[in-house]
Amino acid sequence: MHGRPRKAPKPEEEAASVAKAQKLRALQTQFFSFHHNKIYTKEAVELSAKLLEINPESYTAWNYRKLAVEHYLSQPDCNPDWIKSVLDDELRVVENALRQNFKSYGAWHHRKWVISKGHSSIDNELRLLDKFQKADSRNFHAWNYRRFVAESMKKSEQDELKYTEDMIYKNFSNYSAWHNRSVLLSALFEKKAEGFLSKEKVLPEEYEFIHQAIFTDPDDQSGWFYHLWLLDQTVTTDSPLLASSWPGHGYDVFLVEDRCYNGSAFSPFTALHSDSGSFPIVLYFNQPVGGVSSSTVTVECGFNKNEDLLWKPLSASNSQTARVWVAHLKIPSSDLLSTVEVSAGHSKGIISTRGFEYSHPSMFSFKVHVQPMERDFSQVSVAESISLREENFKIYGSQSEESIINSFNQLSIKNGHESTASNWRSEALAKEIECFRELLSLMDCKIGKLTLARLLMAYDVMSYPFANKLVHSEEVLELCSDLMKLDPTHYQYYKDEHSMVLLQKVTSSKESLLQHCFQYKDSVSSAICGPICLRLNNLSLSRMGAFEKLLWVQMLDLSHNELQSIEGLEAMQLLSCLSLRNNKLRSLTALEPLRKLKLLRVLDISYNQIGDHSIDTTRYLCSSPLSHSVGSESNKDETVTSDVALIDNWEAFYIFKDFNLNQLEIVGNTIADEKFKSVLVKIMPKLKQLDGKLLG
Repeated sequence: MHGRPRKAPKPEEEAASVAKAQKLRALQTQFFSFHHNKIYTKEAVELSAKLLEINPESYTAWNYRKLAVEHYLSQPDCNPDWIKSVLDDELRVVENALRQNFKSYGAWHHRKWVISKGHSSIDNELRLLDKFQKADSRNFHAWNYRRFVAESMKKSEQDELKYTEDMIYKNFSNYSAWHNRSVLLSALFEKKAEGFLSKEKVLPEEYEFIHQAIFTDPDDQSGWFYHLWLLDQTVTTDSPLLASSWPGHGYDVFLVEDRCYNGSAFSPFTALHSDSGSFPIVLYFNQPVGGVSSSTVTVECGFNKNEDLLWKPLSASNSQTARVWVAHLKIPSSDLLSTVEVSAGHSKGIISTRGFEYSHPSMFSFKVHVQPMERDFSQVSVAESISLREENFKIYGSQSEESIINSFNQLSIKNGHESTASNWRSEALAKEIECFRELLSLMDCKIGKLTLARLLMAYDVMSYPFANKLVHSEEVLELCSDLMKLDPTHYQYYKDEHSMVLLQKVTSSKESLLQHCFQYKDSVSSAICGPICLRLNNLSLSRMGAFEKLLWVQMLDLSHNELQSIEGLEAMQLLSCLSLRNNKLRSLTALEPLRKLKLLRVLDISYNQIGDHSIDTTRYLCSSPLSHSVGSESNKDETVTSDVALIDNWEAFYIFKDFNLNQLEIVGNTIADEKFKSVLVKIMPKLKQLDGKLLG
C-alpha cells in the first residue's frame, strides 16, 4: 500500500497469525451470542472490549457497545457519577483500539459519539490528538476529529489556521494539514470574518505560502493540490452568473411552420421550425444552480403568461440543480410580431450548489416573428434524406458573414460588474503564470506544466470578455500535447483537456467559428430548419465543451473524432440534425443526453463501438430502471415492454423511446444486426429511414 513492497511472512509470523485468528473466531462466536440475546452484563461488555482490541474494525462490536451504553443510561438508579464512569470506560476502550489501529473509522466515530453525549471532559481530547498526530501527522482521521473537537470547544478558525501553519512548516508534505487549511479558510470566507472579508487580500498571501512548499519539493503532490484549490477560489465567483442564453439579447427569431425557406430572407442562425406550437428559452449559468422558476425568472410577452412557464433543469443525473435550464414558450399559429423580455434574479430564490444567491439580476429581450409558410412540394421528395457527408457542404458565403457575427455577439450575457471584480483575479493569475514559467525554466516538471496550462486558460477566460480572444490557447495546446507524451498513464485526461481548450479556441472569436460553418447543399429540405451546419469533424476531440457558445446550433457534425461521451450536449436544445459517425461511443447509455433534445430529427451514430464490449460500465450511471430515474418517469400502463425483444434491450428502449427521429444511421456498430434494428422500429414508430432504407 502507498508504494510499500509486500514481504513474504516468516514461519513464526504465520503461526502467530493463525493463533490470532483462532482466538478472534472464539471471541466472535461468544460475542454474537451476547449481541443476539441483548445481554449487556459486565462480562459481555468486557468481552466486546477484548474483541475490539484485537479487531478495531468490528463495526458490529462498536454498535453493540452503543446499545449497552444506552441500556445503562436508561436505568432508574443512574446518576451523574455513574454516567461519567460508563462514558469514561468507552473512551478508554477507544484509546486502546486506536493504539492497535489509529486509522480505524469505527473507533474514531465511536469516540465522537461518546463526546457528543456531553458528559465527558473535552480538554483531554487535544492532548490525545497531539499524541496521535506525532505518530502520524498526516492521519486524516485525527484531523477530521480535531475539527470536531475545535468546534465543540469553540476554538476560533484563526487559532486553528495558525496550528495548521505550524504543522505545515514541520512537514510540507502534510496533505491533511493543507486540506484542513482549505476547510478553515472556506469557513472564514463564508462567515466574512475580520481579516477575511475579501479574497483579494488573503489569496495572494496564500499563493506566497504555497510557493515555499512547491519550490522546496516540486515532486511532492500535497502543495500542488492546495494550489489547485487556490486557483479554484481565484477563478470561481461566489455568486452565480448568467453566462449566455438562447435566444440572445436583440435576436430576431423567425418561427416558421414549415422547414422549407423557398428563398426567404430569414437568417439561418435565428430561424427555427416549430411543429409543437412552442420554442425553447435556454438559460446557461456559469455554475449549477437551483430555484429557477416562474417566480425567479419572469418572461413578459403579449401571447403567453409567465406563470404558465415550467422551467426544467437539463441535468444527466435528473438533479434539481443544473447549469442549463429550459422553458418552452407557447406561440400562436397566426401571424405575429412580438417582443419578449426575460428577467432573471430580480426576485430571490436562484441559489448555487455552493449556497450562494444569484445576486446580479440580468435582462435580455428578443423579437419573435411567427409566419406560416406555404410549402412548394414540387421541390421535395416523399422521404428526404439528410446526409452530413463532405460532398453535401459548401463554404458558408462571405456575404452572409454579418449574420453569424451578429448572432455571436448577441449570445453572451454582459455582466457589468465583471470588469472591476476580475482585476485582482487577473493580477493574481498573471503573477502565478510568471512564477511557474520560472519554475519550468529550472526543471522539467509535468505537474508544473499542467498547472501552467490551467493558469493560462484561467487567465484567458478571465480576460476573454474584454479581449475577445484567447491569447494563450496555442501554448496551452502545446503543453497538453507535451503532457500526453511525458505522462502516458494519464493520457486520456490530458487528451480531454486538449479537446476542451481546442473547442474554447474555435468558439472564442467570430472569425474562427466562421471557418467551421458550412452551408448544406439542399436548402429546401424539410428535415432541418436552417441549412447552416457547424462542422467540428476531424478535430480528434475526446470530450465536448464550450456549450454556452453553441446554443444557436441546429446542425452539428462531430464525425471522425474520438468521443466516448457526449455529456453536456443536452444544452443544445435547437439541435435537429446531429452526426456522431466514426467516434468511440461504447454503449447506448452514452446517448442519454440526446433524450432531452426534443427537436432532434436526424441522428447518425454509425461506425462507433456500441456493442463491442460485453459489459457496459456506464449503464448504472445512465437513467434506467436500476437507477430509479427513467423507470419512475415511464408510464406504468405501457404494454410495449411486454415484448420479449424489448425486455432484452431495455437500454435501447429507455434511450430511444422519447426520441422523435425521422432518420437514424446505426450501421457499423456490433449491436446493429437485423434483430436489433427491428427493435428500434418498434420503439420509434415515426422513424422513416434506418441506415438509408425507407421504412414502410
